[in-house]
Amino acid sequence: MSTACYSIVRDPLSKNRDGHIAMSAKSAAPASDDPLSLDSFLCFAIYSTGHAFNQFYRPLLDAVGLTYPQYLVMVALWTTNDQTVKALGEKLSLESSTLTPLLKRLEGAGYLSRARDPDDERQVRVRLTATGRALKSRARSIPPCISDALGLSTDQIKQLQADLLAIRDRLLAQRG
Repeated sequence: MSTACYSIVRDPLSKNRDGHIAMSAKSAAPASDDPLSLDSFLCFAIYSTGHAFNQFYRPLLDAVGLTYPQYLVMVALWTTNDQTVKALGEKLSLESSTLTPLLKRLEGAGYLSRARDPDDERQVRVRLTATGRALKSRARSIPPCISDALGLSTDQIKQLQADLLAIRDRLLAQRG
């Protein structure tokens, strides 16, 4: 892990000689063939990995003053500024009842502004402020910390991401 990441994250993941995350035998493969064992649930592996990501992100995001959901909103706006709340919610898979309080807190911190769309009063547009745009430079160090901690190549990360998104899309398609 880079020095910059290590200075923020006090408890780095242990790595093997190749620099990859050290995996115990238990975490590397399911311990049971019992279909009702947590060790056999792909969904639990994804769920618990999500928790591990959140724990890893916490000190990195504390350093820039954001929570993980706030960070996602900011990343979406850094990618495409001036979006409707509806479009932002769809992009982040967040309901309006979850997104609106996040936006209010980010607006209160001075990172963004919300205003009715003059062409369609039913829509609320979200735009970064100068402070919100400037925050991007402070957050640039976060993605490399994640990559370092994972010990995966860029190609491996892209493939894993593609596989997870394909699983998500298949599951969503099953809902009808």
